[in-house]
Amino acid sequence: MTIQLLVTDRNLNVLGDPLAGWTKVQCDLNFNAPAAGQVTLPAWPEYVELLQPGNRMVLIRDNAIWCAGPLEEPQDYTWDLGQNAHPGTVTVTFTDDLARVAGYLTYPNPAVAFSAQTTTSDVVRNLSGMNAELIIRQLVNENCGPGALAARRIERLVLDAVAGVGTTRTIRTRFEPLLDACRTVAIGDGLGFRTRQVGDEIRFGVYQPVDRTGSARFSAGLGNLRSVRFTLGAPTATAELVQGGNDPKNQAAEGEPPNVRVYVEVNSGAATDWYRVEKLLEQSGKDNTNGELTQAGNLALGEDNPQASLATVTVDTPDLQAGRDYGLGDRVTIALPSGLEVTDVVRTIRLEATPDEGEVVTSVVGNSDKTTTTATVRVARDLARRVARLEAR
Repeated sequence: MTIQLLVTDRNLNVLGDPLAGWTKVQCDLNFNAPAAGQVTLPAWPEYVELLQPGNRMVLIRDNAIWCAGPLEEPQDYTWDLGQNAHPGTVTVTFTDDLARVAGYLTYPNPAVAFSAQTTTSDVVRNLSGMNAELIIRQLVNENCGPGALAARRIERLVLDAVAGVGTTRTIRTRFEPLLDACRTVAIGDGLGFRTRQVGDEIRFGVYQPVDRTGSARFSAGLGNLRSVRFTLGAPTATAELVQGGNDPKNQAAEGEPPNVRVYVEVNSGAATDWYRVEKLLEQSGKDNTNGELTQAGNLALGEDNPQASLATVTVDTPDLQAGRDYGLGDRVTIALPSGLEVTDVVRTIRLEATPDEGEVVTSVVGNSDKTTTTATVRVARDLARRVARLEAR
């Protein structure tokens, strides 16, 4: 195990020497969400001088960057006469550069400043006729990337090489959190997106996770399954009744027929095994010209279908290792001690290390409130609920 910690400024210039003397490092890489890292260090003055707002942490594992991004809590300082020798300790919380992207909204007209946006309430950013990857790239590029207004650009952020993934999609967005818009587009094809530091660039890219259910298997017998919990419950909806139309811009003039509603029903096959459960989904201001209402219904079904939840924690072994044999977003197989085999997506890959005990790499597979990384799960769950209710106002 070789771990190195560097501090850089926002332009990726390395500041000072590598941080030595750390007592604990923990870092979660999350699928389509910012990373969460923490390191505990001796509070030497030269370290405190580096741990300032606007700077970044670069965590290097075995000569490759594991995580790189801004300091979220640069200094959480502790000193106690009875427990801590001089100079005390400082705990640093950091994330990856995807957190910078997460700080932006989607402007209806990204070419002009917020104060110059149109005053027409129903104007939205409508992107269609492109594959999902190109839409995600355009959303990032025009809101915080090289194509954004100078005041909104993230330093050193560029677009990674085109992967050529995803199918044709459509999105309408107005002042929506940028990552929510990206996830809305990505979810239909199961795409992943990420930032990575390469040299003096922060590269934002989209990728297609891989089905590794045949090669990436976890079980008690293989020694790579730490814990598992599986539950199965009834669906909360099998019929999404999507209500659109009633667009404010199409309000009829006096004496003309009123504006009409648009109704789309999206069903799942779960009603055959269970029973019919209806849910009304409000999507005012949208029609189904490009399948927007159908897409909203499908997204909602993803949350409301039979509540099969898998919460597992796996551990690296010489034969199967995160980052080498599978990655974030990949689908893997869990062989439960009960004999049932379940497949699900890798949501989090966690690195934990101490100087005395070495490092442990674990993965969280599945998307359940029972998983140990509840913060990650809340993001995923809340996202699904918000996406299902998105509407242009």
